[in-house]
Amino acid sequence: MGMAKDDLSRHTPMMQQYLRIKAEHPGILLFYRMGDFYELFFDDAEKAARLLDITLTTRGQSAGQPIKMAGVPYHAVEQYLAKLVRLGESVVICEQIGDPTTSKGPVERAVTRIVTPGTLTDAALLDEKRNTLLLALCASKQLAGLAWINLASGDFRVCEVAPGKLASTLERVRPAEIIVPESFALASSTITPEVALTRQPDWHFDVETASRELCTHFATRSLAGFGADALRPAIAAAGALLRYAKATQTRALPHLRALIVERDATFLGLDTATRRNLELTETLRGQPSPTLCSLLDNCITAMGARLLRHALHHPWRDPTIPAARHAAVSMLLDDGGRTLHELRRALRGFADIERIAGRIALSSARPRDLSGLRDSLQRLCELRAPLAAMALNTAAAPLLVELHAQLATPNTALDLLSRAILPEPAALIRDGGVIAQGFDADLDELRAINDHCGTFLVELEARERERTGISNLKVEYNRVHGFYIEVSHANTSRVPDNYRRRQTLKNAERYLTPELKAFEDKALSAQERSLAREKLLYEGVLAALLGDLPQLQQIAQAVAGLDLLSGFADTAQRRNYCRPLFSSEPGLLIEGGRHPVVEDQLDGSGGFIANETRLGDERRLLLITGPNMGGKSTYMRQTALIALLAHVGSYVPASRAVIGPLDQIFTRIGAADDLAAGRSTFMVEMTESAAILHHATENSLVLMDEVGRGTSTFDGMALAFAICRHLLEKNRCLTLFATHYFELTLLANEYPDLANVHLDAIEHGERIVFLHAVEEGPANQSYGIQVAALAGIPSAVVKAARRQLREFEQRASINPLQPDLFATALADAAEAQEPPSPPAIERLRSLDPDRLTPREALDALYELKSLLR
Repeated sequence: MGMAKDDLSRHTPMMQQYLRIKAEHPGILLFYRMGDFYELFFDDAEKAARLLDITLTTRGQSAGQPIKMAGVPYHAVEQYLAKLVRLGESVVICEQIGDPTTSKGPVERAVTRIVTPGTLTDAALLDEKRNTLLLALCASKQLAGLAWINLASGDFRVCEVAPGKLASTLERVRPAEIIVPESFALASSTITPEVALTRQPDWHFDVETASRELCTHFATRSLAGFGADALRPAIAAAGALLRYAKATQTRALPHLRALIVERDATFLGLDTATRRNLELTETLRGQPSPTLCSLLDNCITAMGARLLRHALHHPWRDPTIPAARHAAVSMLLDDGGRTLHELRRALRGFADIERIAGRIALSSARPRDLSGLRDSLQRLCELRAPLAAMALNTAAAPLLVELHAQLATPNTALDLLSRAILPEPAALIRDGGVIAQGFDADLDELRAINDHCGTFLVELEARERERTGISNLKVEYNRVHGFYIEVSHANTSRVPDNYRRRQTLKNAERYLTPELKAFEDKALSAQERSLAREKLLYEGVLAALLGDLPQLQQIAQAVAGLDLLSGFADTAQRRNYCRPLFSSEPGLLIEGGRHPVVEDQLDGSGGFIANETRLGDERRLLLITGPNMGGKSTYMRQTALIALLAHVGSYVPASRAVIGPLDQIFTRIGAADDLAAGRSTFMVEMTESAAILHHATENSLVLMDEVGRGTSTFDGMALAFAICRHLLEKNRCLTLFATHYFELTLLANEYPDLANVHLDAIEHGERIVFLHAVEEGPANQSYGIQVAALAGIPSAVVKAARRQLREFEQRASINPLQPDLFATALADAAEAQEPPSPPAIERLRSLDPDRLTPREALDALYELKSLLR
């Protein structure tokens, strides 16, 4: 509801306050606290009622207009916020900060936070196994600067990429919300629909302003210490991002302690198509399993699970870090897995220290966050114990020694949490029951008054009866008149002088004494003052813990790292994975390689056929032929996944793996339309192929499946020939090239570094058995009709196809290498160039044996014999 400032005077004071706050946040739902509810008004109410399926009502008027309202209970607000955020909405939270008992007019209110898809920190709103990232983008024609923050952990990163790599970088980072300048035009194909897009004023992206903002936050004179001083577009994005994050949290962000610069060459290159085709964290249909991540995720903590997901999308190009992980996994397995077992047992029950530290920084940590943190810090000794012997071993894996050192207990923080927080605190500080007994004398006194009120009244009553001699004297309490001493009219003459009359009843008098009055003043406000005192103490605990944030973040990273390594070791032990080796010699050597996910789907039945892959200087391209469903795509993908897992730091599903230098993995597998961008299946195929031909180097691993199948036979085959030649002559990359164009197998005669391999199958009657074993040499046919029968094609159609195929094969003498359906056009073209057939052949073709009588058949036979003469 738009409202000019001069119109505010026509509204009630409450609506004036609401409209002023709403004007500062147009386009965002405003949750306005009123008592036990968050209320929404006017257009916000209509929108929330539709999105949340809550009741829309109309109450009263303001400025002559009916007030539309919708509300949600304050104690259940998280579930409504979660639903809105999933729908891509942002919400402004406006709380009462004034005292209702002393306020004249509306209680003072203020915006305490803004909840957006990329700024979530509440446990109830976050996926515990997935990072929620907020990203800012500042791009020009030459360069794109990106910055992203994980507010829940305090991770703050920047990078710069060429515009052509922007989409793949966004796919790698996977933000929940992207901030761009108002004037920036972002291609629709660059971001996915589920990512929220927020526009901010262009001046927020000014480089000089951004640099000052960042230097002020980090308390530095320049950004040179972070290696970011020359990254102007990235600095502009980082400054706008920091401003936006602070505005949404309405506070400083002390857990953002460093700016990490990511270089383009840091990670193994994986473009968008490759991440999708390899099904790293979601299937081609968008499901979370079965994927590589779901298979490997036996992490015990949420921190480890998030690190695994991040690692799969960020394989290191330099083998130093993954090799260090391999050494650590090897050491965890050296003693038969005893250390591994102890380590995984110690990890059980660890709280999400990373996110708790983030909530402490934002002053939003809840009591059970702190009790969970305390219990986890107490268990650090138990987690360090299995690593202690390794840390003393000179031959120990350096990574495990480093992690052991990072797990030192922060004694100051642990002591504070142990003294301050009850063993099992209440869920919310507003409920009380959070601060431990003995931590604060004033709080203990207030609690004692509240807890022992009944005892005090009984003791006072007994003393007063003894002092006055009035046996029926009563000391009581009611909500209207408070505490009082009640004496019957018959005994009023025995009332002491220090009694003051409070109320006269029909049969009795009620009195107050100075002692009872003093107790009343304490008792009636004890609970309220107790809750206020407890809240103040709790905020003091959070403030005191701020100094321990760096160590808490270090501990969180170490726990996550140990969880990741122990998960890798556990998987290697259970699934018989091997330690890969890195080599400076170019190429890949994989013996007994398996596809990890497909093998798992076979339920460990041993039905997966392991295969070898050999690529190197003398064997740059494997041309793979064989039937559909024979395992070509599985074989290609498993090779890429083994290489990727090695660069992540995991053991791999093989009996032996030697990995040469790799810079990128490219895949051109499968086919799908991109209708939103107006691209056909073939256009998508050619776009992906073009990216490979332009960017693949001699250290790239390339997977290409069925190139050219989306167009006519001649066009497709010509493209396949040309692409194959270009990969061999220009790119010189390590390539797995699967095709049904058997004509391509002849290239082995021309290029010695091209090797033909095939996945074989055998026929039994009209059935087919896939062997799934990779053999040297080309295949002899595609078995397309047999696969069609397996797919459920009606038998009549299959039989017709077999008859048609026999006819094609009879006409395909010029093309004996490809006796399948795709030889049709070639056979027709060749036939058009042949000389006319002999008369006997023409006559034979014209005969229909099924329509001939025996006499006609005999006459036809004599006729053919005469034609032959």
